[in-house]
Parts: sequence; C-alpha cells; structure tokens
Amino acid sequence: MLKKITLTAVSAATAFAMNSASININNEDLELSANLDIGQFNENVTPETMFVGVRFLDADNSNTINNDALYELSFLMKKEMAESALNVGLSVKANYTKDYASLPLGITFEYGLPSVTVVPMSLHADVYYAPKVLAFKNADKYFEYRVEYDAEVIEHGYVIVGYRHITTDYNDVRGNFTYNASAYIGFNFEF
Repeated sequence: MLKKITLTAVSAATAFAMNSASININNEDLELSANLDIGQFNENVTPETMFVGVRFLDADNSNTINNDALYELSFLMKKEMAESALNVGLSVKANYTKDYASLPLGITFEYGLPSVTVVPMSLHADVYYAPKVLAFKNADKYFEYRVEYDAEVIEHGYVIVGYRHITTDYNDVRGNFTYNASAYIGFNFEF
C-alpha cells in the first residue's frame, strides 16, 4: 500500500514540474541522465530553479587505464539573469567509477537564441572542476566541460548536438588521463 501511495505522489508531483530525461549517443558512447525539479516542493523556491540529477555514462575507452562506466549524482541551482535569455547555474556533483571518485564544483550557462524561426533553440555550456582536496580513491583532479546546442522540435522535446570532455589526473603512474572526449547527438524530454 505504501508503495502505491509513494508512486502516486511522485507521479502527481512530476506532473506539475519541469523534470527532464535525456539520452546522448555516438558510435562508442551511451549517456543517460535525468533531472528532478525539487523547487516545486518548497514554497520559498521558484520552480525550475533547483534540480537533483543522475547520470550514467558508458564511454568506450579502448584502454586499460579506466574503461568503467561513470555514475553521477548532482545538485544544481540556476537563475535567469536580469530578465534576459541567459540562465546561470551553480552545481556540485558526486561522480564515481571503479578507479576514482570526486566532488567537482561547476558553473552552467544556458542561452535561449533570439526566436527568428518557429523552432526555439538554445546554447548550453558547463564547466566542472575538482582539485586534489575534492578527488578521492586514485584520482588527483577532475575536469569536465560540455557545450550543447538544442532545438525544440516538438513541445518539450529537444534534439541535442554536443561535445563533452572529461579528464582526471591519477595520483599514481597513470598520471593525466582523458576519460572521454567526444561529440554526440541525443534527445531531451521535459515533463
């Protein structure tokens, strides 16, 4: 009974929020992510400004340094800047593979392009960094950046073209290692 009540409550809550789920692929990588709008649960917070997310990245790194999947939990707060098309966000993530773990801090940017067509478009950029004090296990540092372009081809349905670059420095003989550097395409769904 408790399971049914919980599922009903979560379903009702998500019906009024701007949650999202996305899938990004290329010939070698699969990335799945989801974000839950938690601003809707706090009357002191504007909806669509505070998110909790999860991400799974299975990058085909054909090497023996680190070919494990990346798991991630994130927290993001964002704000529209002076009633413009620019949103800026601050974030913290916890990511993990078998070889390393880190807690990178980040900044995100989202810019809605001026509407010159019937298809709304936007640009996104994220930068995350974890110095040595926020890197654990065999990691010495973590650095990630991402650039994306999306177009809303159907209501709340987006086509994405992007590039991601993830680097970690190991604290052993492996040294500096690029975990993933690749272009991708994908879909993002908001609900």
